[in-house]
Amino acid sequence: MRAYDSDLTPPRKRSAPAPEVAAEPDLVVEEAGTGFCGAVIGCEAGTVTLEDRFGKRRVFPLEPRGFLLEGRPVTLVRPAAGPARPSRTASGSLAVPGARARVARAGRIYVEGRHDAELVERVWGDDLRIEGVVVEYLEGIDDLPAVVAEFGPGPDARLGVLVDHLVPGSKESRIAAEVSDAHTLIVGHPYVDVWAAVKPASVGVPAWPTVPRGQDWKTGVCRALGWPENTGAAWQHILSKVRSYKDLEPSLLGAVEHLIDHVTVGGPERA
Repeated sequence: MRAYDSDLTPPRKRSAPAPEVAAEPDLVVEEAGTGFCGAVIGCEAGTVTLEDRFGKRRVFPLEPRGFLLEGRPVTLVRPAAGPARPSRTASGSLAVPGARARVARAGRIYVEGRHDAELVERVWGDDLRIEGVVVEYLEGIDDLPAVVAEFGPGPDARLGVLVDHLVPGSKESRIAAEVSDAHTLIVGHPYVDVWAAVKPASVGVPAWPTVPRGQDWKTGVCRALGWPENTGAAWQHILSKVRSYKDLEPSLLGAVEHLIDHVTVGGPERA
């Protein structure tokens, strides 16, 4: 007769102890029981809150071997008291505490306007400084072919350009098609303005309004949302709501990451 087993602990929890990992903000883990995957956004006594890439949040108990980190079981524990360095940058990259900015590369990333540049800095600034990539804005792309020719891209000085409203048939797509330089990469997002690349939920609105053709888009947005028609102040409000890549639409995320990869492939540095 088999001896009576008085241990009613599920077999999963009787396994060898898993490494303890502090549930620091932005740590991405998978809850072992449900498969829910998300980043840590809060940790209280006995529980941790995860947020997935769609913004859905769930609270789980801090149980032994309760989570998977890069596919391996771990035991999440509450972080030690006191300020902790973020484990990741706003773009989701691993943070490098104490890293010094690299001397600027010869390559560059051009964006259309100041708002585009400020948004890229907000999310990718840490990454760009480590990689030595400078972002400049053009005040529009009407003269893009001439700008590219003046820059003179080459194997050691690659150029990346981020374009608003880069969709088939748009003025922007026609201008971009005029540039055929092998060392220049032009990518974009589908939105009329980079404002709309910020998720509406992050700003606290249900959706970005539709603005009639012929009307200034930013002013029309302010009117439709009942904001004062001060587009500079409106942008600062929007920008203040962007804390990380999670607040941006995937189409912009992919475009900027592609540009950074393009510009950082080889090449010397330029003071």
